[in-house]
Amino acid sequence: MYDRPPLFTPARRRHALRATAAAVAACAALLTAGCGSSQDTTEDTKAPAPSAAGFPVTIDNCGVKTTYDKPPSRVVTIHQHPAELMLALGLKDRMVGTAFPDSAVLPELKKDYEAIPELAKKEPSFETVLEAEPDLVYGGYGSAFAEKEGRSRKAFADAGIDTHLNREYCGKKRVTMKDTYDEIRTIGKIFGVPDRADELVADLTGRVDKASAKVEGEAEVPVFVYDSGDKTAFTAGGKSLGTELIRLAGGKNVFADLDDVFGDVSWEQVVERKPEVIAIYDYAGAGSVEQKKKFLLSQPALEDVPAVKNKRFVVLPLTATLVGIRSAYAVEDLARGIHPESFA
Repeated sequence: MYDRPPLFTPARRRHALRATAAAVAACAALLTAGCGSSQDTTEDTKAPAPSAAGFPVTIDNCGVKTTYDKPPSRVVTIHQHPAELMLALGLKDRMVGTAFPDSAVLPELKKDYEAIPELAKKEPSFETVLEAEPDLVYGGYGSAFAEKEGRSRKAFADAGIDTHLNREYCGKKRVTMKDTYDEIRTIGKIFGVPDRADELVADLTGRVDKASAKVEGEAEVPVFVYDSGDKTAFTAGGKSLGTELIRLAGGKNVFADLDDVFGDVSWEQVVERKPEVIAIYDYAGAGSVEQKKKFLLSQPALEDVPAVKNKRFVVLPLTATLVGIRSAYAVEDLARGIHPESFA
């Protein structure tokens, strides 16, 4: 796709992963009437004899309504952020497989993460998932349930396996930190650990509030998100969680007016908007951070961009920009990079 090699050939992978969300939502519409909600809702069913305290519970997830009579006990997570969320809720004993790691795992979760069988480096086949004998598959990107790969939510339902998709992929809308907190609480309900979910949300909101307080009153700093690309730049738009993370950290996404989660912009536009900080997204298959920095620093057209001239880069793991527990950590990392004087 590009003249430059492997560093940028996966540039559209993220775009493709996100694009599959619409297809997943459409597939979900075939499963149940009344689809179209872009958010999860929960409701207690009126079954006379619940099989566990707080159960049954019904979750409407991206238009697919699932009733859980008891907490799932054998879960396969596809993509890293659902796995980290489950581990943070103390649900290691319910996990029988993970797949598609994107970034280095949080140090405090690393040991538990590595103890769970890795089914595939990317999305596993339908057959591979079945071999793990899960009762629930929890997907991070819409591509977890790609129909063309044989992993549709209907295919799993037909096999007697429940599914849950990260709410970020329930439909086209602006993603915020509220989505993160709601996702955590929904998973807490599914597994019968709402108190743990509330505690985790309290911890994460505390992290965000503490970092935001450090930069309160500081002037907003223009920030450019560099995901990948060489002929054009693949960047975070106004609907992305990244835009809110930057705002909470005392900055402003220079492409907040891009009416999408992600999109391509020209390098001329980057130059015109004069970002003072560049947030580099780091994930497997898109080239190293050092390669990305080298590319940015080697472009004559960018030499007068303040962020490039002053080599002001902030590195964020991919998982820190998604609806999952890492987004709260990202606010502090960004704040330190955008307003280092506030942390001196």
